[in-house]
Amino acid sequence: MSLVLIHPAPDALWADARLAGVLRRALGERPVQILTRAEELDGLPGRTLLFALPLGEWGINLEYIRMLVRLRSEPGLLEGCTAGLIVDGAGELYTKSAAAELALALNRAGCALIGRPLVEGTGSLANFQVQAQVQGATLMGAYEAAVRDLAERLENPGFPRKERPRLLALHASSHHTSNTMALWSRVRAELEDRCDIQEIGLRNGTLSDCSGCPYTMCLHFGERGECFYGGVMSEEVYPAVRAADALVLLCPNYNDALSANLTAFINRLTALFRQTRFYDKAVFALIVSGYSGGDILARQVIAALNMNKSFYLPPRFALMETANFPGQAMALPGIVDRLEDFARNIRRTVLAE
Repeated sequence: MSLVLIHPAPDALWADARLAGVLRRALGERPVQILTRAEELDGLPGRTLLFALPLGEWGINLEYIRMLVRLRSEPGLLEGCTAGLIVDGAGELYTKSAAAELALALNRAGCALIGRPLVEGTGSLANFQVQAQVQGATLMGAYEAAVRDLAERLENPGFPRKERPRLLALHASSHHTSNTMALWSRVRAELEDRCDIQEIGLRNGTLSDCSGCPYTMCLHFGERGECFYGGVMSEEVYPAVRAADALVLLCPNYNDALSANLTAFINRLTALFRQTRFYDKAVFALIVSGYSGGDILARQVIAALNMNKSFYLPPRFALMETANFPGQAMALPGIVDRLEDFARNIRRTVLAE
């Protein structure tokens, strides 16, 4: 079945000349079905999608906004789809934030994203300087090579499932007072009959943040499965990540951001990422906000672990709830049904039935 190219263009498919040229050269003779309007997004469940989003200098594409409305308002619109993304901007801003916004909308509409699904072209293409140097190519040549690689990886987008998968849950919360941990306890109970589950707490004082070692030093320690700064990351977290088939992040919302220790985990994961990719590992998130903003954290997880660190993003990867006082989360209307759905989604993703 052909790749579906979704290219929201206000007037014509090739309204954005640079992105149009990149697509023509990178996709070559590959058979592609082309969609340009929000009204055309019907009948796509189960298809493989390449979403190519041209942004103007100010990060606005009105036809994309119309598509976004459909994605957010029709939860099953892309059921069973798998996608990759290209976001091309005329300026230096907005490409990454637009990509994270789009990825979350696709995911909540039932679409999975392969690991490292984003090819981003800023106005100057300065974000391709390292790739161009490594490849001995121009910035445009590196851009086109990245799109070509993405299209090739989309041709075999499957995710491996196991008879008894291993799950790693990471948190930095207190079991006694945390709404997040209370929800996770219920999810865990739905999973532990078929999955091996390991929990690691990253409480205060146990994890130092990344200090930005030179690339060669980070690579050197990463090749040994370690980090220069050692500690719980090298001794406990790295081995657990290598062994896991899926990662579950337990994310209370602190000031519309991931907690400091979870952020430190993501930053320190770079050393291990130098040695290996995580395409065959899924990431899930259980997010609890005191007031609002769960979608902000979900986009942070997508940007950091799916787009950057190459974890597979299953459909509806995140459960987002709002609760403030201790015990409030488990008293939310319909919460048991939503927790059971979340657990079933994890099982469906990682278990070989």
